[in-house]
Amino acid sequence: MQNQMTPINPEWVESRAELLFRHSPTHFLRHLPSEYQQERYGTGAAARFGNGIGEQVLVATDGSSQWLVQHLPWDTAFFGTDTYRLFTGLFGAAATPAALATAVRNLRRSLAARGAYYAFSVVPAEDLALLQALTSGGWQLIETRLNFFCPVDEARLPAPAPVRRARPDEAAHIGRIAAAARNPYDRFHADPWFGEARADALLARYAEAATEGSYADAVLVPDVPDLPIDSFLAIGDTPAEAGVAGSGSSRVLLTAVGPANRGWHRKLVAETVRRAASRALPQVLMTTQATNGAVFRTCEQLGFRLGSTSHVVACSGN
Repeated sequence: MQNQMTPINPEWVESRAELLFRHSPTHFLRHLPSEYQQERYGTGAAARFGNGIGEQVLVATDGSSQWLVQHLPWDTAFFGTDTYRLFTGLFGAAATPAALATAVRNLRRSLAARGAYYAFSVVPAEDLALLQALTSGGWQLIETRLNFFCPVDEARLPAPAPVRRARPDEAAHIGRIAAAARNPYDRFHADPWFGEARADALLARYAEAATEGSYADAVLVPDVPDLPIDSFLAIGDTPAEAGVAGSGSSRVLLTAVGPANRGWHRKLVAETVRRAASRALPQVLMTTQATNGAVFRTCEQLGFRLGSTSHVVACSGN
């Protein structure tokens, strides 16, 4: 398998268009134009791949498929191991399962030839051909995700809860909450490659950076006298797109609740919906594991709906 020097195969992009559309984080919002979502997240993103930082297009030895891989410098530095994300594979309708599995095995060998590596991919549940090729080729299922959405104007909200934005000087404390509220089914704790200590450290650093303002637009915490802060919710905003009615959203990036703040997940999510309404953002998005019954109850109570399902798969080598 070699780096591709010629353009992305447009016929394969077209062949995979229906499944590439599923890479949009809002493809299930029917009021948003499909053309807009395809261009930004689906076929447009695939056709442009190779022009961004760290993006590489690898070609199967037999030339029958292309594999869109991005090297992730921050993750590589944090883990001390070359880390990659597979966006997708491109191939035509005639590609056989055996040929795709062989291409995936060769992809792993190609990455291993560079040295120790870790690679992952978030694959829409509908993309059976890609999922079967990856698992046949040695990738492991790590997490199954349910992607929820809440139309802000249809939310069922309880009475307002007192919250405030976390301060930058609270970043280390927020990080400790994230590390302590361990979920064995999240992507990092479920993947043996990370191990418990490294997964804890990553979530702590992510929460710290969110509080410092690097990855989130706001981090909400309880604001109740004499109540210790043992929970938080990090939010990322996507502004409305000019000329695209109904676009724009707030996303729950990361949340954790410790024993001193039992019951605060629902309150923090409800205040996230209120915050979105105050900013004229029409929907709130939230992703969780298919095992997380507590979050399902929050979703049911507040008016969230299931939008889509996706799988995280990964592989590694020396």
